[in-house]
Formats: sequence, structure tokens, C-alpha cells
Amino acid sequence: MLKAKLKLLNHSYDVTIFQAPQFLQQKGYKAVYRTSLIGNSHHDVLDRTFRLFNVADRIPADYEGTYIRTGDIIMIDEGWFGKHYYQLQTGGWKKINRIQVR
Repeated sequence: MLKAKLKLLNHSYDVTIFQAPQFLQQKGYKAVYRTSLIGNSHHDVLDRTFRLFNVADRIPADYEGTYIRTGDIIMIDEGWFGKHYYQLQTGGWKKINRIQVR
């Protein structure tokens, strides 16, 4: 019964990873990977994304970016509910308004 309730809370989120050409560059972000992840909140999905793309054995074979690092941006697209952008900073993930994509 508890597992059934927990499954109802999980949603599929469309996640896109953006990385700048050089470490800590502020402009020129490019989308390097797009996937769907299951989670119960944005923070859960951000944690799952970080864990998935920072362990060599877990990284998908078609991923062409680097490990997730400070300055990288994750976009969570919820369709009608909008797009949400989070940047990895030294204190963790911080919600930002938008990014400059080239």
C-alpha cells in the first residue's frame, strides 16, 4: 500500500543538461544531453541527475558532455507548467531565471 502511494507521487520530468564551452564561463551554454527522469520533486530529480552524470559507470553511452560541475545548468521542462532552470553552485543547486544559450 505504501509503495503504491509513493509511485503516485513520482513524476516523469524532461531534463536537459547545459554546459558552457569552458569551465565557469557565463555565456554560450549548449544543450549536451536530454533525458527523462523519474522523481517526486525538482530537488529529487536534480540529485538523481548529479548522481547519474558523475559516476563513470552510470553515464549513458551517448552522453558527450563532461561530468556535472559547478556552473552547469539543468532545465526541467514540465510542459504546461513551464521550464525551470537550476545552476550548480558551490552551495548546491540554485534556481535561476534563464540562461544564455548560443
